[in-house]
Amino acid sequence: MKKFSWFDLINNTLLVLVALLCVYPFVLIMATSLSDGKAVVAGSVYLLPKGLNLEAYKYILGNERLGVTAGLLNSLFYTVVGGFVAVLVTFMTAYPLSRKRLIGRYTIMLLFLFTWVFEAGIIPNYIVYNGLGLVNSWLVMILPMAVNTFLLIITKSFLDELPYELEEAAVIDGANDWQIMWRVFFPLSKPIIATISVFNAVYIWNQFLIPMIYLQDRSMQPITVILYNMIINSSKGGTSLENITVNGVQLLPQNLQAASIFLAVVPILLIYPFTQRFFTKGMLLGSVKG
Repeated sequence: MKKFSWFDLINNTLLVLVALLCVYPFVLIMATSLSDGKAVVAGSVYLLPKGLNLEAYKYILGNERLGVTAGLLNSLFYTVVGGFVAVLVTFMTAYPLSRKRLIGRYTIMLLFLFTWVFEAGIIPNYIVYNGLGLVNSWLVMILPMAVNTFLLIITKSFLDELPYELEEAAVIDGANDWQIMWRVFFPLSKPIIATISVFNAVYIWNQFLIPMIYLQDRSMQPITVILYNMIINSSKGGTSLENITVNGVQLLPQNLQAASIFLAVVPILLIYPFTQRFFTKGMLLGSVKG
């Protein structure tokens, strides 16, 4: 039987309190989005919704002027397509860099590290992107994010840990480099593939600066920019919200903003349950070498 420890009790208590502090804002946002505006004005919404209803969600999803539905669809498209491209390119780049027979692989890796440490800045990036025709193009959400140096290092480290004998056996069986990469190493890389998929999905879904600068066409903007115009920039010419009554339910700007924020947060959280069993293993194997 494990001996009682005050240290463990205090440590676990602090962890629970920190977890509650992290979760409470999401609970409050959800409760506000599901509450009647009268309860929100009265300040009686703390944990559970008061006057439970879905009118705020129906209103923002059905109102084209707000652009929430279009923003969610755009974010979903950028995340799925961009995440797929990023995982594909990252793995195809990491694999040859992990092969000892590749001449100059350390120099190539240093070039990647250089671009990670030293960024050009917004203005040079804009000049380059404009010259490539990426301004006001959905490709600006895909191509610049195709390779993340941090995830490339993790993937390369993971592939370095796989036995070299697998490649030798495949060569003896007559497989070429392309077949070895996809038929031997890719199936064994599910943990790291799941890991970088989650990282890329979260990064692309939460991307704000790039679409705000390069996607001036509102029909292409993701949900992050839509939320910015709705919540922060509403007083400066953004999307304005007013008090309305729908089916006898009073909706305040706070209700609509909370519903929009909750819709923007939930989709990206849903991917974690499906990748959690790979996530820890991929991080450990991809970041520790020795």
